[in-house]
Formats: sequence, C-alpha cells, structure tokens
Amino acid sequence: MEKIEHKTVSVNGINMHVAEIGEGPAVLFVHGFPELWYTWRHQMLSLSSQGYRTIAPDLRGYGESDAPPSPTSYTALHIVGDLVGLLDALGLDQVFLVGHDWGATICWYFCLFRPDRIKALVNMSVAFRPRHPSIKPVEAMRAMMGDGYYVCRFQEPGETEKDFAQIDTTILMKALLSNRKPSPPCAPKDKGFADYMQAPSTLPSWLTEEDIDYFATNYRHKGFTGGLSYYRALDLTWELTAAWTGAQIKVPVKFIVGDLDTTYNTPGAKEYIHEGGFKKDVPLLEEVVVMEGVAHCINQEKPEEISNHIYEFIQKFGN
Repeated sequence: MEKIEHKTVSVNGINMHVAEIGEGPAVLFVHGFPELWYTWRHQMLSLSSQGYRTIAPDLRGYGESDAPPSPTSYTALHIVGDLVGLLDALGLDQVFLVGHDWGATICWYFCLFRPDRIKALVNMSVAFRPRHPSIKPVEAMRAMMGDGYYVCRFQEPGETEKDFAQIDTTILMKALLSNRKPSPPCAPKDKGFADYMQAPSTLPSWLTEEDIDYFATNYRHKGFTGGLSYYRALDLTWELTAAWTGAQIKVPVKFIVGDLDTTYNTPGAKEYIHEGGFKKDVPLLEEVVVMEGVAHCINQEKPEEISNHIYEFIQKFGN
C-alpha cells in the first residue's frame, strides 16, 4: 500500500485527489457510496503487478477531493466531466473503466457520453438503467418502494446527515460496509437510520479495523453531504440527459454482481439483467457474472476473484 502514490489534480473547476500505482495500459477505477479510492486498494495492487497503470480518484464530494456545497453540482455530467478532465490532465486518450455502486452508474454515463475514451468496461452491482422518458427516477422509486426507501430518504438536504451524526462514524461504516441484507434498505419515516443500522459484533474477514478507520477518519473530516448529493442530483441528471433517451452503451462490457446484493434483489432487476433487456440496452455486453453468497461490497469482499475477473476481461483488448 505504501507504494501507491497520491497527488492532487485540478480538473473541471475542482481539486481532485488521485491514487495511482503501476505502469502500462491505464485502468480507471470509480468508487461508490459510502466509499473512497481506498475501496480499490486490492485491485490496484493486483493489476499494477500485472502490467497496468491503475488510477483511483476520490470523486467530487469525497475524501480529499473538493466538495462543492450545492447538490446541483453533482449531476452525472459534472462527475463524468471531472473524469474526462482527469484523463486529459494525465495525458490519457483511452482507459479501461471499472466501477462499483454509484461508480457503476457514473461509468454507464461515461460510456454514454464519451465512448471514444473507453476501451472496455467492467461494472459491478448496478446494472444500466435506461432513462424513462416520462417519469423522474426518485418519483419512480417512491412509487415502487415507498417513502421509506433509502434513496427517497436521502433527498432532503441535512436530514440524513443529522441522522448519521447520531451514530459513531466507526460503527456507521462497519454497518454500511458489512451489510448483507439482500432486501432493499427501507426505514419507516418515524425512524432514523440510526435505528436501522446494526454494526456486526465482529468484522467480516475481508474488512480490518485499519480499513474501517481509514473510511471513518475521512468521513469524520469530510461529512456525508458530498456523497448524498449524488442521490439529490438524480432528478436533475434525468432532466439534463433527455437527449440520450434510448441511446445504447456501445463499449464492450462485463458485469458482475453478488446474489445477496440489494441492487440485484430490487424488484425487476433480475428480469432486466437475465431476460434480454440489459443486452438490448448494452449490445456489447459480453458476460454477466453472478457471484453466490456475495453481498454489495463485492470488490472488497472477494478481492482476488474480482481482480482476476477484471484482468481476464481487459487483457483481451490489448494495450
């Protein structure tokens, strides 16, 4: 880990913290919520040892990167703009792209907006969600899952931050990262997430106290508003991306998900992934891997297997 280099790069009007190790064809890793560049530590070390230059930023709002105060600064266009700016700053025309959770959503948009910059994509947990022309995403989720659904609960600025502040950040990170409940997270309106979050008495074998401390220290310093702003900009992204309605993802893709992942157990997800909808929207989808007994934080829970899946896929495309 000490061989991983860190720097700050000026991109798209913000300062972005970037971790990097290795030389060769570049692989850009995009993290989700509530994670950081650090979620990719295992894959960075593995792939850098196999001849790749691995790059993992803290996305805007996270870790040591800048966090603009307004949720309107967190649309997919902003985040993809940051990543394009990062590639330009590093002098990279094209990269292999790897995403998880919110990072996966951003990677889908990256491939939609700028397929010319991407050689191939390995995405985890969140399948592509084509834009519905007549219903906003939060409205659709509220109709399907109710007001207590976590995405709906996250919408009100300050509310979830207040809720999270009632929980020790170390305990909160343990609860969030080790959650294995496949059912979609819902908390009744009269209950806070503090009542819902249960930290395990002992950490799973794939998470150390040192790992938790890294995440918790960053969030104590930064707070959660930046990460939550991605959810709060969902409907604005929907408004701004009308021009891409019906557009397909036109880069080669491998998709990996755990069968205990909340995203995989959301109503309609399995049908979409396995019954033709996914392949129709992502015509160059080459492989779907469902890992048994694996929950949401798949790249941390099964680091070696995920590193191997990424390597097996991207090495087919040469440099």
